[in-house]
Amino acid sequence: MASEQTLSEVLNRLDKAVLSLEDAVDRQVEVRENYRDAEEEVQRMNSDRGRLAGELDVSEARAERLEDVNKEVSRRLVTAMETIRAVLDR
Repeated sequence: MASEQTLSEVLNRLDKAVLSLEDAVDRQVEVRENYRDAEEEVQRMNSDRGRLAGELDVSEARAERLEDVNKEVSRRLVTAMETIRAVLDR
């Protein structure tokens, strides 16, 4: 009877150890899935960052061109106003 109880205890400990191992494997699988998801998110963010950087470069170039055009228009307006003043002053 003692050996049966010992065998029963050993089988119970083995069952607990197997359950513990299954839990550890499940946790490891979940960690790896989370890591993979995070890695995919980082790749998406890097892709978005590259796209946004390109769009920013284009916008900055356009802003510079608009500023140059604005300065030229302003210069021409000043010239036109001076010409009109000169004509009116005669």
